[in-house]
Amino acid sequence: MHQKRVLLIIGGGISAYKSLYLIRLLRGAGMAVTPVLTHAGAEFVTPLSVAALAGEKVHERLFDLTSESEMGHIELSRSADLIVVAPATADLMAKMAGGRADDLASTLLLATDTPVLLAPAMNVRMWHHAATQRNLATLRGDGIGFVGPNSGDMACGEFGLGRMAEPEEIMAAITARLMDGPLKGKHIIVTSGPTHEPIDPVRYIANRSSGAQGTALAAALRDLGARVTFVTGPALVPPPGGVQVVAVETAVQMQAAVMAALPADGAVMAAAVADWRVANAGAQKIKKTTGGLPVLEFAENPDILAELSKGASRPRLVVGFAAETQNVAEYAAQKRLRKGCDWIVANDVSPETGIMGGHENAVTLITDQGAEEWPRMSKVETAQRLAQRIAATLGQA
Repeated sequence: MHQKRVLLIIGGGISAYKSLYLIRLLRGAGMAVTPVLTHAGAEFVTPLSVAALAGEKVHERLFDLTSESEMGHIELSRSADLIVVAPATADLMAKMAGGRADDLASTLLLATDTPVLLAPAMNVRMWHHAATQRNLATLRGDGIGFVGPNSGDMACGEFGLGRMAEPEEIMAAITARLMDGPLKGKHIIVTSGPTHEPIDPVRYIANRSSGAQGTALAAALRDLGARVTFVTGPALVPPPGGVQVVAVETAVQMQAAVMAALPADGAVMAAAVADWRVANAGAQKIKKTTGGLPVLEFAENPDILAELSKGASRPRLVVGFAAETQNVAEYAAQKRLRKGCDWIVANDVSPETGIMGGHENAVTLITDQGAEEWPRMSKVETAQRLAQRIAATLGQA
């Protein structure tokens, strides 16, 4: 990351204080930071603090006579390797979506052909407002990258989506954007976690997947330069930064999210998708009565792996997972042929292994070349090894 330059636009929000720590992380990684402070941003952090941490002049005004004699705003917008807006307020997002340029920050964003990454931060109601969601869709369609927002308590006293991503998450996203790794330019879909299939509004059927392996895979692929769409069920492990997160609950929702993410160069289907759902799920909580036990009728869930592997928009490399408790390699090999995927990552999730929900994994990689047993290692190491194998395969294109 040495010699990379980030133009950091600090918008007006209470989370602007996090941007000071982000500057320290960027400088610590050897990157240069050109800071731009909006008028509203200066209400939360001072130009002196920003300049001291960045080690460079803070740019605040569009009509700075010294720099504008040389069209400084144009030079600023194009001299960086990446433009980061943190916090990206609802107002800044609206200006970008509408093509407005009435201050230095919005002019820089309109005049650039440099990649842009936004870290939104705003009140939960502002985030969910139809106007903001329209702007979000427009910006994503324009190729703008996003990290966050996160859910949690807000300075305004409300709770929900709208908190700016933590500096470490933004740093990971910046690193992924700037990394010239073997998967740069490749789009990979990763599914992770369990699915929850409702019995009624209170109860559901699920499994013990923590989402740890899928999360580690998304991070490993991100670190090799891939653009990752991370479709995750209700996992215990939080999603990594620097990836596009699509949160779902049911298998049907996961199917829709995966298909909406196409086209892609690769897909790693690490989610533990429920095979069945309750066809007669109750619209209200099912009450315990003296009339006997409720009868649950089951329906088969969509086969996302098979649909993806055999579909018209099939990624060049499709990797499935097989969690088994017996005859692991045999069942996994049969599954690979039945589903039509390229590879299957098989593991033994018998309770005594401690793998499902644990921090380690012991997998067998099944390909058309046969079965390859890997030693037991951490799920992070397993993910890195698999990501390297994926990079070697997709890099042959």
